[in-house]
Amino acid sequence: MTKERLYLFDTTLRDGAQTQGVDFSVEDKRRIALALDKLGIDYVEGGWPGANPTDSDFFATRPPLKTARFTAFGMTKRAGRSLSNDPGFAQVVEAAADCVCLVGKTWDFQVDVALGIPRGENLDAIAQSIEAVKEKGREPLFDAEHFFDGYKANPAYALQCIEAAQNAGARWIVLCDTNGGTMPEDVYRIVSEVKAKLPAANLGIHAHNDAGLAAAVSLAAVRGGARQVQGTLNGLGERCGNANLCSLIPTLMLKEPFASAFETGIAPGNLKEITRVSRLLDEILNRAPDRHAPYVGPAAFAHKGGLHSSAMLKDSRTYEHVPPESVGNVRTILVSDQAGRSNLLSRLGEAKIEVDSKDPRIAKLLEEIKQREYLGYAYDGADASFELLARRVLGDVPQYFEVLNFRVIVEKRHNAVGDLVNVSEATVRVTVDGEEQYNAGTGHGPIDALNGALRKDLKKYRDILADLELVDYKVRILTSGTEAITRVLVEFKDGHGARWSTVGVSENIVDASFEALTDSICYKLRRDGAQV
Repeated sequence: MTKERLYLFDTTLRDGAQTQGVDFSVEDKRRIALALDKLGIDYVEGGWPGANPTDSDFFATRPPLKTARFTAFGMTKRAGRSLSNDPGFAQVVEAAADCVCLVGKTWDFQVDVALGIPRGENLDAIAQSIEAVKEKGREPLFDAEHFFDGYKANPAYALQCIEAAQNAGARWIVLCDTNGGTMPEDVYRIVSEVKAKLPAANLGIHAHNDAGLAAAVSLAAVRGGARQVQGTLNGLGERCGNANLCSLIPTLMLKEPFASAFETGIAPGNLKEITRVSRLLDEILNRAPDRHAPYVGPAAFAHKGGLHSSAMLKDSRTYEHVPPESVGNVRTILVSDQAGRSNLLSRLGEAKIEVDSKDPRIAKLLEEIKQREYLGYAYDGADASFELLARRVLGDVPQYFEVLNFRVIVEKRHNAVGDLVNVSEATVRVTVDGEEQYNAGTGHGPIDALNGALRKDLKKYRDILADLELVDYKVRILTSGTEAITRVLVEFKDGHGARWSTVGVSENIVDASFEALTDSICYKLRRDGAQV
């Protein structure tokens, strides 16, 4: 039996950016886009070019996606203006993107009240806008805003709107449950009717989660004939969020009737990356993962001791609907010493660390990881620190240098022209090849100053470290109070285009930062084959 293709469209970088408290940087967007591309997502919506400086900068330096189609979002041309006299529309169409997704009104109420224009003019705006996208050589998509409300109120006009987009050349017609209030059975009925009336249309679904039904609505739309599913990582989005791709993707790939009827652009072996991608987003946002999130939550496959554990030891299917490793998660049984071993071996394989599964050092490494995670370390977003920890336990990391002590002074003072400035000065004492080195550095902040001082100490490795550059720095407070534990995540890149992240944890933010800094330098030295 030939499976039908389902296309996955991620809107984390646009819809997700509207979440209260979320403010992506250009670097954040780049990391997320590359992770989505590696996972196998078909479309990555980067944002709205021209709407804000971040989105404009992101499209000016588009990420090097290998398979995903980079998509710009915007709205159909403004009422009362020609295409050539709408600079906002022009910025979207001219953006460095493979596709353009345009949102337009399909509910007669909104056309009458919100736009205040004749309904025919709205149809013309939709058609002209889609045609303009196609003429620019971009793939056009039409986001039919409030489609389900519009269809219930005036099905003929709602159909006219999406038919105008289809006739103008829209590759996809995406039906939006914009206020998240449509019931799954209504979505199934309406999508089925639309597909019957417009059989040549490629339909998609874009659901919001205001009634807690976005995933159910999306699945109902697929059953009704939609072949593109839109959503966000971890369900980000304004109000109550969007359809959660971290739940939808495993369901579509593992659950019937979807698994046997459809295939996605995500290779079966890549599905295990979904947990890591989910937690990468949490790290970028400085948020704790939702422990009870389906499939990807840290407690999604956690079992307390007692009856459940006894049953689990006999047959995991008793209390697990899918194998945790199929989505890259891990089973946790508090009474079992084996919890996490298979996941650890998988991580070692991904880091290209060859070790026998029966090597007694595996148990030592697993215990070390558990202890460090108890202290606050998290390795899902810090692969370089994980690899270093594993290689150190396995005896595969040279002692490039040893830090004896460090000190940081932060001073606020007036400079030569009378401006009040912050000045950071750091000193670092290390031993390299048995010789003690001691240098000072200044910088824009404590970490910049420490980085400068340490680089001077490591002059032996000057050439290797010359292209090392800090590109991201994030701090998360794990506990409250005056003795709060702090976790720092830093990302570095080098002149070869490689990027990696490391983590440090301490009750002192500078100490945690310095730990992450030294890990990154050690990772770079080992990666480039530095000789001790």
